[in-house]
Amino acid sequence: MDLHKSFIKFKVCNLFSLIYSNFQSYRKIYLIIFDSVTILLSIFISLYLRFEFKIPLEGFALIYSWLPIYMGCQILIFNFTNLYKIIWRFISLWDVLKILKSISISFFVSILFFIFIYGFGGYSRSAIIIFFFLNTIILISIRVFVRIIFHYRSMQNYRVKRKIKKKLLLLGAGKTGEKIAREIINTPDSNYEIVGFLDDDLNKVGRYIHNLKIIDKITSLNIINLEFDEVLITISSISREKLLHIVDHCKVINKKYKTVPSLNELIDKNITIAKVRDISYSDLLGRQEANLDIKLINKFLVGQKILISGAGGSIGSELVRQCIAFNPSEIICVDFSEQNIFNLENMDEKVKNNVAIRTVLCDVVNHDQIDKVFRDYKPVIIFHAAAYKHVPIQERHPWTAVQTNIFGTLNMIKLANKYSAKKFVLVSTDKAVNPSNIMGATKRLSEKMIQSYNQVSETEYFSVRFGNVLGSSGSAIPTFKKQIKMGGPVTITHPEISRYFMSIPEAAQLILQASAIGGKGKIFLLDMGKPIKIIQIAKDLIRLSGLTPDIDIPIVYTGLREGEKLHEELKLENEKKLNTKFSKIMILVDKNPVVPWESFLIYLDRLILASKKLDSGIIQDLLKELVVTYKPMAQYPKENNFKNGNYNINTEF
Repeated sequence: MDLHKSFIKFKVCNLFSLIYSNFQSYRKIYLIIFDSVTILLSIFISLYLRFEFKIPLEGFALIYSWLPIYMGCQILIFNFTNLYKIIWRFISLWDVLKILKSISISFFVSILFFIFIYGFGGYSRSAIIIFFFLNTIILISIRVFVRIIFHYRSMQNYRVKRKIKKKLLLLGAGKTGEKIAREIINTPDSNYEIVGFLDDDLNKVGRYIHNLKIIDKITSLNIINLEFDEVLITISSISREKLLHIVDHCKVINKKYKTVPSLNELIDKNITIAKVRDISYSDLLGRQEANLDIKLINKFLVGQKILISGAGGSIGSELVRQCIAFNPSEIICVDFSEQNIFNLENMDEKVKNNVAIRTVLCDVVNHDQIDKVFRDYKPVIIFHAAAYKHVPIQERHPWTAVQTNIFGTLNMIKLANKYSAKKFVLVSTDKAVNPSNIMGATKRLSEKMIQSYNQVSETEYFSVRFGNVLGSSGSAIPTFKKQIKMGGPVTITHPEISRYFMSIPEAAQLILQASAIGGKGKIFLLDMGKPIKIIQIAKDLIRLSGLTPDIDIPIVYTGLREGEKLHEELKLENEKKLNTKFSKIMILVDKNPVVPWESFLIYLDRLILASKKLDSGIIQDLLKELVVTYKPMAQYPKENNFKNGNYNINTEF
């Protein structure tokens, strides 16, 4: 008996599957027939209403003469505007407006045709007006009704399964909160159920979004009588103070908290529940969304061969991810670290796109290796992010900073010219401004070098200068997190030390935008906001971990390290800042003339030879000659390799 029932159930399911598949195959034809029947029904009802339930001959004349014209217009316009491709269960307000617009156009076009062919004498104008409103209401209502039915079924499934789901309280009843709520409701298999919203807009409190109540203000988080498991912050732009206030409330009530990514992290601006993450320090910056010209960046990158040096680093790997979204033909990822190449290859496997990503284990200092990369791939756009960046380490090994940051850059710019690259972008740093250390001096020299080389090359060379990025390898924030996890202490060099910060995604996006603008020899400066004290970062991270600074986690001051400044600067005294149409991108104009390349090269030859001889003192002296704003904190002793700077120069690189 059970077998017989199963067989019947199987047959019924097959029948419905067959009907559904046939409907999908001939969907457009069925929809045209449905709309045609709706039009006929609307005109008959209109005439019945107009003539008190008895249609005269002039009414039938209207059906025979005008209705075919209208029907043809509506079908053609619906087809042209892709209204037959809309999935009714997902119909939106924009789709409704699109239908209304298409019906209106069909109506007025058909009227014009009708007047041109038949004139308008003897026909009921009021019946036609009634038809317009009736037809519009029926067509839209049926489509919206289908959406309501599917939404109701989703809500039923949502309610049936919600006992085994994590109860989520959304903070923020704006666009982001609505989108997250809609996604969860329309996904019956989601691991979450929403218990409601909190929002500080008093006009919203007490209202509903998708049948979910906006219960109270966010400030009442720790006192509301509501059962929930986790808090999700869905406020697209939240201040540091407000975010820390929420964290403190969650600490009091012992609830977990997460947030949606900032729009700066998402170049496609597509926020989904899958992208929800833990709160990071970048959320505390409270920076506004970067205003990007996506079309300009797309025009710059689409279909191009891109080479990124230092592609496994913090900025380099983010540039790879961001470039992928603009469909270049190929991205050549160059890095000297085997682990970084391994990580890039794993990233490539996870990214589903048609962009060819080539990884190359190569050191930019090795001319033969990097020449082979250019010869094999012939890149059109180069992002040069390869550099040594840790100030104290480079102070102890100045020759490595010179060889990588200067000799490596020299190799790259010459090869870009040799293989006719279109644009060369140097990723620079605020440490290049009035440098007090070897790392900053080498980066400033790199900026000057590409400005000088622009005079002898058709390639367009320019720099993008900005401050620290949050979360880069070896930087303060990952170090602080590790120290907090181990129970402290958190170590800071000086209580007054401050730095400029921005998130890695925002920095990469603005580099792409500045590069799309371009301009020979320009130095682009990214808006870094206000400098932040490192002690503030340490205390905020301790609080984000649910602990109390100086009580749960002690803070210890260790003193400034070699070459380290208390405060960084963004521009030189002789540089004039010019605004662009992008609020976060400026151009620095140097009042001093650019040094001719041939004169510049003489000093570079001497500097590179000094680095090969590992002579710290001569390296420092030559850097002071080339970068007049370089004021080292310590004086290196000179070796006996050179006598007063007079020595033979090998100019082959």
